[in-house]
Amino acid sequence: MSRRSGWPVTLNEGAVGLRPVRLRDAGALRAARVRNTEWLRPWEPTHPEMPLRSSSITPYIAMIQAVRREGRQGVAMPWAITHEGAFAGQLTVGAIVWGSARSAQVGYWIDSAYAGHGITPTAVAMAVDHCFFTVGLHRIEANIRPENQASRRVAEKLGFREEGVRRRQLHIDGAWRDHIGYALTVEDLPEGLLAHWRRVRDRGSGTPPDGGSAPGDMSGPPRSQSGWS
Repeated sequence: MSRRSGWPVTLNEGAVGLRPVRLRDAGALRAARVRNTEWLRPWEPTHPEMPLRSSSITPYIAMIQAVRREGRQGVAMPWAITHEGAFAGQLTVGAIVWGSARSAQVGYWIDSAYAGHGITPTAVAMAVDHCFFTVGLHRIEANIRPENQASRRVAEKLGFREEGVRRRQLHIDGAWRDHIGYALTVEDLPEGLLAHWRRVRDRGSGTPPDGGSAPGDMSGPPRSQSGWS
């Protein structure tokens, strides 16, 4: 994946933005992760290598370097979520597979201070449209813990199709947890996911909660799976 095929790129929809994560985000990332420890813990992959309460900036710099390297290699697109220009969370399209699959997984986390304002579904819609119509992917998957009703509502309002339960898929908050698999292919919403989300939002059906966090959020080693936990 190169500049010609859609990375790096900055995307915007109103006050919501996606821009490539950068090394100078390390301070804001550390502050947000420590401040949101309790908010994120029930949905986070267990990563002893980088505890959420880490006060050192070094692990955050190392993690950003790792995901930026994955971006250059064409296997991930690591974005910072912004609201009115301020750092508000992260969204990563990861586990990108080319060849006959052309698939990827999406994950995110949002600062609790920004939750409940439709920022996450807007960011996901922008990312998916970019993957489908610019990068050329065919299928995007998301994996969500059954207990995470807020994130499940986000996926369902965006039109993600439920595809079944994956038993004990990821180690979350100290134990192996089941996840519900959701997916979209480019044929599902030929007009684009952002256009679909605008219609849902404008019909007055309510803004879905933004949920908490997801395994693909860059909080752990690059090998981790992506999804919404």
